[in-house]
Amino acid sequence: MTTALKESVGRYGVWSFELRSEDPARRGELEEAAAELEELGYGAIWLGGNSTADHAAPLIGATRGVVVGTSIQSVWQQDAATTAAGFAELETANPGRFALGLGVSHGPLVKDYSRPYAAMVEYLDELDRAGVPAERRVLAALGPRMLELSRDRAAGAIPYLTTPEHTERAREILGAEPLLAPELKVVLETDPARARETARAYLARYLELPNYTNNFLRLGFTEDDVAGGGSDRLIDAVFAWGDEARIRERVTAFHEAGADHVALQVVTANIGETLPRKEWRDLAALLG
Repeated sequence: MTTALKESVGRYGVWSFELRSEDPARRGELEEAAAELEELGYGAIWLGGNSTADHAAPLIGATRGVVVGTSIQSVWQQDAATTAAGFAELETANPGRFALGLGVSHGPLVKDYSRPYAAMVEYLDELDRAGVPAERRVLAALGPRMLELSRDRAAGAIPYLTTPEHTERAREILGAEPLLAPELKVVLETDPARARETARAYLARYLELPNYTNNFLRLGFTEDDVAGGGSDRLIDAVFAWGDEARIRERVTAFHEAGADHVALQVVTANIGETLPRKEWRDLAALLG
C-alpha cells in the first residue's frame, strides 16, 4: 500500500514521551518545542506514553506541516468509536497531519490482556466501519503476524525497540511499499561506560515486558543478553551512542536494512525531567 504518509514523514523524526502532557500549564512549552523540531527538519513527531489524538492536536496546531503520530495508542486504552471521532476531528481541521499509531501494549500493563492479535483485528474492523482510512494508521508491530497485518490493514509499521536485523526481516514481510519507521534510542555520549550506564538504566524497564524480550530472543539474543538491564551486546544493538560518525553509522544501518524513516528517541541520564531540546538540535545537526 503506497501512501502519502510514507512521503510526508521524511527520513527522520523525533520519538518523545516528554512532548505528551496532561498539564495545561505546559502547553506553550510543548508547542514551542514542536515548532522548533519542525524548523530543525524533522519530518514527524511520534508521541509515546499511550498518547491519543488529544495529545497530538496542540502540536499539530503549533506547526505547519510536520506529521504528528501516536506511538502508540493502545487498543485497550480507548474504544474504536472514540478513536475514530478524534481522528475525524483532526483530519477535518488539519488534513494529512495526524498518523494514528496503534498497538496491543503488553500483558503486565493491561488488566484483561487476552487474544491481542484478535483484539487488534477487531479494532481495525471497527475503524474501517467508522471511516478511518487504512493509509493513515500504522501498527507497532514486532512479530510476523502483526507485521503482516501492518501490510494488509494499515499504511505500515512503527516497530519499537528493535535492531537493523529486525528491520530487514520486517521489510521482507511488508514488501517494498508500506511505511517502515522503527524507533531508535540515541545517547549523545562518547564515553562507553557512561553511555551504556545511561542506556542500561533506561532499557531495564522494557526488559520486564515479554513482547520485547521474546522479540530479542527471536533475533538471536540469549537469556543472558536480556538479564540485568541488558548485555553490552544488546545495548549496542538497540542504542546509537558515541561520536558523530558512530551515531550516523547506526542510524544509517536502519535505513540500509530497509527503514523508510527512523524515529529517534534521545535518552539522557535525567530523561523525563526536561525536554531534551539541546540534544534534539545537536542530533539534527549531526544528521544534517
